[in-house]
Amino acid sequence: MTQNNWIDLAQDRDTGIETLRAHFEGHAYDPHWHDSYLVGVTEQGVQQFHCRRQRHVGTSGQVFMLEPGEIHDGDAPSADGFTYRMLYLDPHWIARELTSLFEQAPEGYQPGFASTLISDPGLASATMSAFAALHGQAPRIVRQSALDGLLERLTRHVHWRLAHDHDPRMPGVALRARDYLHAHYQRDLGLDELALVCAVDRFRLTRAFKAAFGLPPHAYLVQLRLSMARRLLARGVVPAQVAGELGFADQSHLGRWFLRAYGLTPSSYRKQCTDLPD
Repeated sequence: MTQNNWIDLAQDRDTGIETLRAHFEGHAYDPHWHDSYLVGVTEQGVQQFHCRRQRHVGTSGQVFMLEPGEIHDGDAPSADGFTYRMLYLDPHWIARELTSLFEQAPEGYQPGFASTLISDPGLASATMSAFAALHGQAPRIVRQSALDGLLERLTRHVHWRLAHDHDPRMPGVALRARDYLHAHYQRDLGLDELALVCAVDRFRLTRAFKAAFGLPPHAYLVQLRLSMARRLLARGVVPAQVAGELGFADQSHLGRWFLRAYGLTPSSYRKQCTDLPD
């Protein structure tokens, strides 16, 4: 993180959609994921990130789109850094809204993005318009119209896949371990316990898990807790309570990980989402 980095974040009260405009130079954030669908536009510079086992290089005007749970990082390969605008779209909201646009949307399927990085001036313009309306707290009718315009452009890049459909090549041991982590993320879990549940040794478990999800179990658990922390903070829960509820050693421990993943402190994120004092 450099002193030139900054983040401006807000949350729309009607939809829960978060809007973020940020600038980074050098390393931006460590590998992490979000519970939301992410749609953003690179405003200036070049941003480099890894997602779907590929390295992507986004330039000014390009749109980047990520699904919930997709692990990604970020850094600026050039000295002047990059600036971008991002919308964090709630999965329930986007599924409901997109289904209304797709009369043929199959039951039991969920929307996904066909590509992570695209050049589509129309979608870029619609994304910027939606960002401006929400971030600037425009009248409700203006915000809704801007979001409708964004959804209409997004339909060109959406594909439908079975909800909870797993790649059959993904090791069953990795899926069992992931489900166990989600069920017990608040506890002080150990690899021995996880390996016992999955009926394998720790080394085979770690190899299978990293091959399936891109992170070893301990790193995945941290990201899962950070994702939960983000939800609680956005609701106004104070960082110290969040740290205690989610298994972090203390507020400082939560703060270090949160900053590495999202580029801002838990207190700053909570304040920008809720306007509540520290």
